[in-house]
Amino acid sequence: MDLGPHAAFILGAYGFTALVIVGLVAHAILDRRAQERALARLAKEPLKHEPARGAR
Repeated sequence: MDLGPHAAFILGAYGFTALVIVGLVAHAILDRRAQERALARLAKEPLKHEPARGAR
C-alpha cells in the first residue's frame, strides 16, 4: 500500500482518530461505573417525603 508523500499525515490522522475513539469508550465505561455507584448509594438512602404543595 503506497500512501505517497502524505503517508505521515494519513497515518497520523488515523492514529489520532483511534486515540479519540479509545478515549471516548474509556470515558463512557468510567462514567457508567460512577453512575452505577451513585445509583446504588441513592438506593440505600431512605426516601424523604415532602408534604404535597398546598396541603396543610
